[in-house]
Amino acid sequence: MRIFLLSDNVDTLTGMRLVGVDGALTHTREELAAELEKVLRARDVGVLAISEKIFNANQDLLAPVMDMRGKALIVAIPDRHGTSRQKDFLSHYVREAIGVKL
Repeated sequence: MRIFLLSDNVDTLTGMRLVGVDGALTHTREELAAELEKVLRARDVGVLAISEKIFNANQDLLAPVMDMRGKALIVAIPDRHGTSRQKDFLSHYVREAIGVKL
């Protein structure tokens, strides 16, 4: 299994390529849909990393894919500008998911 990146930022894509992660630049919704289709057809992609900006702007396109069992795990990652998540997003996520305060 391999990781594939969809990003709107050439710096993020270049950095990930330096550590062996392939990817593609997507600036429009149509480009994202086309690349997403390619990734879903590729049987060797286990994790699809998407920059937060693209992920947040295209929730309606990504939600059905995230619900597909047996396909790639989709993960939003921050780009070179940092994260848009709140400071305690991980502990909030755990609290919501399993009811344990960290």
